[in-house]
Amino acid sequence: MEFKNLLIETSDSIATLTINRPQVLNALNSDVVRELECALYELDLDAAVKAVVITGAGDKAFVAGADIKEMSEISSFEAHDFARRGQRLMLLINKMRIPVIAAVNGYALGGGLELALACDFIYASEKAKFGFPEVGLGVIPGFGGTQNLARLIGPNRANELVFSGRIINAVRAREWGIVNEVFTPEELLPKARATAQEIAAKGSLGVAYAKDAIVNGMNMTKEDGFRYEASLFGVLFATHDQREGMAAFLEKRTAEFKGK
Repeated sequence: MEFKNLLIETSDSIATLTINRPQVLNALNSDVVRELECALYELDLDAAVKAVVITGAGDKAFVAGADIKEMSEISSFEAHDFARRGQRLMLLINKMRIPVIAAVNGYALGGGLELALACDFIYASEKAKFGFPEVGLGVIPGFGGTQNLARLIGPNRANELVFSGRIINAVRAREWGIVNEVFTPEELLPKARATAQEIAAKGSLGVAYAKDAIVNGMNMTKEDGFRYEASLFGVLFATHDQREGMAAFLEKRTAEFKGK
């Protein structure tokens, strides 16, 4: 599929997906949401891709939010449908077999912060800004932001950020546990890709099952999560990659994983 609003570059098993609408600070509209869903679905099916880095075009924004012009003209029913489509995109990222890293290079507001929160972790530029300004527009985050943020940093911090509509910088976002690491603008993408390559060198089945255990375990009791983890652990012992990984360790050589 050809994309009008996205750029995709694949190198060394790493796909870099750039939202390419810099003239509107990479704002999410219906077309962008649809293209992101299609692109990520295709990347997840590509066995050659081991990790994805998502970023925004230009040096001002990752995604500055949803397209307010488009949203201002829709009905209540259409707004509900738009939110559900956005949530479906965020859930797709959770369900992907491969890790997805957000490289936030500027504003990540509203739907942009929701997209970043849906990723497996976030690296940020020193210039990055984070926030949910929706209450200032008379609405709330609609792409899963209230749920993902509260689960990540706890309800008290999430309440403060969402209720106030305040925008915080990258350092504060790291202090609150939203962001893993903060880099200079020049370092951001190379660092994100380097981590993606580090992940890609590991057993892809192990990485996929680890992601599955973490994502699904968060919605279980700890005891049920332990059982789920043990079941996935056991399944991996029926794979080539487990045998190869442990044999390579014992033989002091680099493992040759095949994803099976």
